[in-house]
Amino acid sequence: MITSSAPLALTFVASDRPEAEAARERLTKRYGSVPVAEADIIVALGGDGFMLETLHNNLQLRTPVYGMNQGSVGFLMNDYDEDDLLARLAEADHTVIHPLQMDAWVESGEVHSGLAINEVSLLRQTRQSAKLRISINDKVRLEELSCDGCMVATPAGSTAYNLSAHGPIIPLDAASLALTPISAFRPRRWRGALLSHTARVRFEVLEPEKRPVSATADNFEVRRVTRVEVRERRDISLTMLFDAGRSFEERVTTEQFAS
Repeated sequence: MITSSAPLALTFVASDRPEAEAARERLTKRYGSVPVAEADIIVALGGDGFMLETLHNNLQLRTPVYGMNQGSVGFLMNDYDEDDLLARLAEADHTVIHPLQMDAWVESGEVHSGLAINEVSLLRQTRQSAKLRISINDKVRLEELSCDGCMVATPAGSTAYNLSAHGPIIPLDAASLALTPISAFRPRRWRGALLSHTARVRFEVLEPEKRPVSATADNFEVRRVTRVEVRERRDISLTMLFDAGRSFEERVTTEQFAS
């Protein structure tokens, strides 16, 4: 909850959907808009993908972001309502999230790094299945996983790709990460693992020339990787705002009981 008595300085940003752009123009006219660097709150108009884009663009300033749904998927967004916006923002619940750091090695030995708010995923690049060796905190836990891919998901990302791959939904206060296979072939019964948020995960690509694999941190992709290491960046904190009574934790709980 924001307790300052000073008027909130807002910045409105929108996806490229026509309805989102039109909403930005109406809200700017009604509530005013300041440059991003001067804003107390960024109001993002779009879907979940645009919320992730806004959070990535805000990694330096780390200004709280309040999303209103003007897209096709809106799990990370609040319902769209142009009325009483300042009052809702003043009463909003804060949710703090931490991204994942991906360090990906390619055949030349070069390392490419990126941050993921949702997940780091490894995916096969050809018709051949990927073969991965998985280590946790420098101890090999799975000698060989034959699969379409595998991912490490944050609590905030556990309801996205991770959920579609039958991974667990993680409450934000659980201090856990989901390690989830994508179409595992061998071991066929392995369904993944819940890890401490302090875990350091290493993927080694077996037979990388025959079975090339790409690695993606949200929308940043590296092709033909040989090794990928993933860890949480606890030193980076990003804040999302949700209407009072509609916190992210409440949404996660509701999703687990959805039919």
